[in-house]
Amino acid sequence: VQLQASGGGLVQAGGSLRLSCAASESIFRLNAMGWYRQAPGKLRELVASINTGGSTNYRDSVKGRFTISRDNAKNTVYLQMNSLRPDDTAVYYCAGRRLGRSSYEYWGQGTLVTVSS
Repeated sequence: VQLQASGGGLVQAGGSLRLSCAASESIFRLNAMGWYRQAPGKLRELVASINTGGSTNYRDSVKGRFTISRDNAKNTVYLQMNSLRPDDTAVYYCAGRRLGRSSYEYWGQGTLVTVSS
């Protein structure tokens, strides 16, 4: 499965962006899809995830501001980011894993989000 992330850009604090992750084939068989981010000098961290049943999880710092969703018909996962803050600045990666896998196996190339103050 190949993943293509897009939608990053430069936005002012308080603004919004929507990231998209298009998969090369059906994502239905991918039990979980997630968005990670990596800021300069920091470790990659999981931002949000969603499974085939639609259950979602978010890291505390983005709860109430970010929303992850998936459209299985379009083989696409989205990350709607509202009320962006400068500390959201990072390269964002989408990832997927199959049922039973403990780690994400498939990764997109990353898209840069820059939030200016």
